[in-house]
Amino acid sequence: MAGLNKITVEDLNVKGKKVLVRVDFNVPLKDGVITNDNRITAALPTINKLTENGAKVVLCSHLGKPKNGPEDKFSLAPAAARLAELVTAKVTFAKDDTVVGENAKKAVAEMGEGDIVVLENTRFRGAEETKNGEEFAKELAELVDGEVFVMDAFGSAHRAHASTAGVTKFVKETAVGYLMQKEINFLGNAVEDPVRPFVAILGGAKVADKLNVINNLIEKCDTLIIGGGMAYTFLKAQGKEIGTSLVDDTKLDYCKEMIEKAAKAGKKLLLPVDTTITKSFPDPIDAEIEVEVSETIPADMMGLDIGTKTQELYAEAVKSAKTVVWNGPMGVFENPILAKGTIAVAKSLAETDATTIIGGGDSAAAVISLGFADKMSHISTGGGASLEYLEGKVLPGIDVIADK
Repeated sequence: MAGLNKITVEDLNVKGKKVLVRVDFNVPLKDGVITNDNRITAALPTINKLTENGAKVVLCSHLGKPKNGPEDKFSLAPAAARLAELVTAKVTFAKDDTVVGENAKKAVAEMGEGDIVVLENTRFRGAEETKNGEEFAKELAELVDGEVFVMDAFGSAHRAHASTAGVTKFVKETAVGYLMQKEINFLGNAVEDPVRPFVAILGGAKVADKLNVINNLIEKCDTLIIGGGMAYTFLKAQGKEIGTSLVDDTKLDYCKEMIEKAAKAGKKLLLPVDTTITKSFPDPIDAEIEVEVSETIPADMMGLDIGTKTQELYAEAVKSAKTVVWNGPMGVFENPILAKGTIAVAKSLAETDATTIIGGGDSAAAVISLGFADKMSHISTGGGASLEYLEGKVLPGIDVIADK
C-alpha cells in the first residue's frame, strides 16, 4: 500500500479534454451559508492545475445525507458560488435533480478550455452504490465523452460508489489529484514504511470502532498509546477499577489479547495511569463539572479525560518519535475542562520534529480548533477513510485508479 504509484494529474495531457473530477465539497452549511470552506480550498490545487492546462473541468461531489431525493438544503449551489470566488476560471452551476440532466448537458456542451461546471449533489440520485449506480456512473462518464476521470475526494475513497469508483469503468484515463496523492503518501507511508520510532495514538469513545486499527498498528508501530473512552475497557481488562466509566464488556477479551500481543511483539502499549473523573457526565456540555484526578476511579465516579501524569507520560513518548499518527481525542474535548488531555497531546505533537499525521475526524477538528493545524505535517481530510487506511485496507476509490 505504501507509496502507491498511481497516475496523477501531473502525468495527464488534458488540453481541450473534458475531465470529470470527484471532489469532496461536503462542507458544513448553516442556513444555506458555508461555515467552513476547508474542503473547497483543499481541492483548488488540482482544479487550478487542470484549468490552467486547458481542460474543461466537470466537478461532482456529495453533500450531507439527503434521504428523500433532491432537497434544496443539500444543494451544491453554495459550494459552487464559493468556488467561483476562489478561482479565476469561469464557474457554471448545473442545477439538475438527476445530476446529469438537461442543464448539465447544456453547460458542458458550451464549455471553453479552462472552464468549470459544478454538478448537483451526487446523492440526489439516491444511493450511489445501489443498482442505479452503474447507470449513473455511465451517465457521468458520457458527460465528459468518456475522456478523463480524476479522483480527489479521499474522504469518500472508502466507498465504492458510482462517482468514486464506478465511473472508472467507462473512461479512457484515470488519475488521482494532489489531495489524494498527499493522503496516500502520508498515511500510506506512515503505516507501511515509517521512519522509526513510530508512535501511534488512538482515542475516541469506542473500542469497537478501532478493533482492526489497534490490531494492525500493534504490528506496525513501536509504541501504541490509548486514550479516550476506549481506554477504560483496556483498564478493566487489566483488572483495574473504572467506576461508572464507558466500557464495552464484550471487548474485554479482545483488549486482553491486544495487551498480550503487544508484550509478545516487544511493543510498548501505554494506557492511562491517572484519570480526570467526575460524578456524572454533564448535559449540556458547558455545565459546571466537579473534576478531580485519580489513580483509581471510585465506584460512583466516571473518567472523562486522561489525567496530568498520563499527559506527561504520553508527551514523553512522543518526544523521541520520528513518525506519529493520531486518531481520536483523549477525552470529551468539546468541553474546555475535559479538553486538557487532548490539548496536551496536540501540544506535544506540535513541539516534536517528527512527521505528524492527524487521522481526520474528531482529532482533526481538535487540532484545528486548538490552533495547532499549521504545526502538523498532515491533517487527513477523511474520517472513515483514514481509519480504514490505518487498518491496512485497500480503498476502492484508490484501487480503481490506473498505476503508473
